[in-house]
Amino acid sequence: MTDAAVVWHDVECGSYTEDLALWRSLASQAEGPVLDVGAGTGRVTLDLAARGIDVTALDSEPTLLAALTERAIAASLSVATIAADARAFATDRRFALIIVPMQTIQLLGGPDGRAEFLRAARAHLTENGVVAAALADALDSFEGETDGLPEPDVTTVDGITYTSLPLAVVDEGDHAAIHRLRQRSDGAPEEHDVIRLARVSPAELAEEAEPLGLIAEEARRIPATDVYVGSTVVILRNE
Repeated sequence: MTDAAVVWHDVECGSYTEDLALWRSLASQAEGPVLDVGAGTGRVTLDLAARGIDVTALDSEPTLLAALTERAIAASLSVATIAADARAFATDRRFALIIVPMQTIQLLGGPDGRAEFLRAARAHLTENGVVAAALADALDSFEGETDGLPEPDVTTVDGITYTSLPLAVVDEGDHAAIHRLRQRSDGAPEEHDVIRLARVSPAELAEEAEPLGLIAEEARRIPATDVYVGSTVVILRNE
């Protein structure tokens, strides 16, 4: 049976495709291998690998990477993985491009956590290499009970239907807390899941990166969809 953590990751993240064209473009321009930070079950990694890109997947959850590896093997793709915290990873490889999709950089605990990641990333960049990190556009607060609920994310795996319903976005000052209700059709208890995204603007991230030797270039845009907020992708080049 598929691990529940894998299913929930796929339900809540796996259907997002709006950013793929940008990652493909950046990877095709990179003169060397790519590192996908926060790779999860392989949404971006496998897409790039299927296009002949030398890509390594990094995630802190070994269960998700195991699913990614299984999918890569099934698709006859060669993908390396690194199970590590993005703020403290280490490998002998160097990368021409390090991508950080879907606001992963906003999950690292504020300025100190972002600085730890940026130091680790720069230590693994080739000369003139690039870090490209997606930041969510302004997350407006909403309360489902008063503002109405958006459509849930739903999928069925092994005969069990999984439903993830966004309940609210709560302003916590320097963070935005995204509340979701997770339900399963097999009678398992409901789960109230909360993800906290640190609020940081592209200008603030560029300012944090400059003393670390990463210089901001023109940012890229990923438009909003009916389900997902838009993103600004900050481009940081190794000095």
